[in-house]
Amino acid sequence: MSWLHIAYLLVFALDLVTACVIIFVERHNAAVTWAWLMVLLFIPVGGFVLYVLFGQHISRYRLARFRLRNAPWVARAAERQHRQVESGRAAYSELAAHRHVDLIALNLKTAYAVYTEDNRVDVFVRGVDKFEAMFQDIRQAKDHIHLEYYIFRPDDLGERLVRLLAEKAREGVEVRLLYDAVGCAWTPKSFFDPLVREGGQVAAFFPSRIPYVNLRMNNRNHRKIVVVDGRVAYVGGFNVGDEYLGKDERFGFWRDTHLRIEGSAILELQSIFLLDWNSSSRCPVEFDDRYFPRVQGRPGTTGMQVVASGPDTDWEQIRNAYIKMIYAAKESIYIQTPYFVPDDSLLTALKIASLSGVDVKVMLPGKPDHLWVFWASRFYLGDLLQAGVECYLYRDGFLHAKMVVADRELASVGTANIDIRSFKLNFEVNALMFDRDKSGHLADLFERDLEKCDRLTLEQYRSRPRAERIMESCARLLSPIL
Repeated sequence: MSWLHIAYLLVFALDLVTACVIIFVERHNAAVTWAWLMVLLFIPVGGFVLYVLFGQHISRYRLARFRLRNAPWVARAAERQHRQVESGRAAYSELAAHRHVDLIALNLKTAYAVYTEDNRVDVFVRGVDKFEAMFQDIRQAKDHIHLEYYIFRPDDLGERLVRLLAEKAREGVEVRLLYDAVGCAWTPKSFFDPLVREGGQVAAFFPSRIPYVNLRMNNRNHRKIVVVDGRVAYVGGFNVGDEYLGKDERFGFWRDTHLRIEGSAILELQSIFLLDWNSSSRCPVEFDDRYFPRVQGRPGTTGMQVVASGPDTDWEQIRNAYIKMIYAAKESIYIQTPYFVPDDSLLTALKIASLSGVDVKVMLPGKPDHLWVFWASRFYLGDLLQAGVECYLYRDGFLHAKMVVADRELASVGTANIDIRSFKLNFEVNALMFDRDKSGHLADLFERDLEKCDRLTLEQYRSRPRAERIMESCARLLSPIL
């Protein structure tokens, strides 16, 4: 046999073994299984490499370890509130909470998302404003600073933040910084040395033993959480990097949505951070009372649930919350997302809402940052347009906001995109707000953004070039694994 025949047999055997693993061991759902089999069929050698990088998941043993580390007080409070809802004894001062008590119950039961209504919320849509406020809060820290980011660039903004954190560590403030090993693949560990030298702690989420090569592209920590002294917290779409300040020439202005929170909702964000930290750091932290201080007074009146989801849970909590919001809407649904690769259940919910007379508007970026996801998103817009959904493409820079607003009284802002990766594979966190004032404000921001969009009509979509149709169809076949 020639070496070509031997190579062919080896590749065939490798693909066959990988296919058996996909079908009988990994136990993906049918759509994911067929997508991977198609990749192996059409890309014999590269398909195996792609599967190693993007097809692997956390081991069941490690998932069990995640579950065992939950904060006990969160579970107790959520179970107590759920019993109150079931017995009809739950009382809410916010009308929106009364109208959506079933959504509250869903989040309590599946995500242990404790409902609080003493929160003050500030909304940021510009990175300059968000980081200015966050830097000011960090400067005032007295006890601890906890940060968790998917991306932490070694650029001007990153250097400023590391210097400030190092100054606070020198003052005796506890500083813990958690970053995702894939999101920060090109950020050298030495970049954080100024903070470590001053006593700060830094950890990577699912790091690789091989520099600059990480074989676990799935199950990434996509959360962005900052908690200062247990009195103020940040959550939303902004990572740390100059592009989030609008300094990247490729994207220009960066349109995102981020929240600054004061009130009891902070305690759950703190718990999520500590869970993530303890799963990644060699210096785990006890759930000490000092990290969960009693809220003084009543900072605000916004009702809120912090919903976390990830591959360590039995339910796709954020996806389920989105679907529940869509079905509950009577008048309008506004959605902003950089990536739109929905599963059948969410896509069906949006189409049914539109066909039922609900005003459904979906806004996506007009320029791509991930090409295959961009084309897959365009494919799904066709289904929405046929159902009467209004689709808009943002043209004033890059749209990275992850926001859903229903009936101007219920809103979700956080880190989860509307795609299968956010729903099933990544660790995400969203803040759900039951508040007409705050939700109305977010709806106003959406309507203001419409002025910076091009509307995509069904006629335009049907007349798009054949090359685009081919790209969309190919990307759609791969959408279960994007």
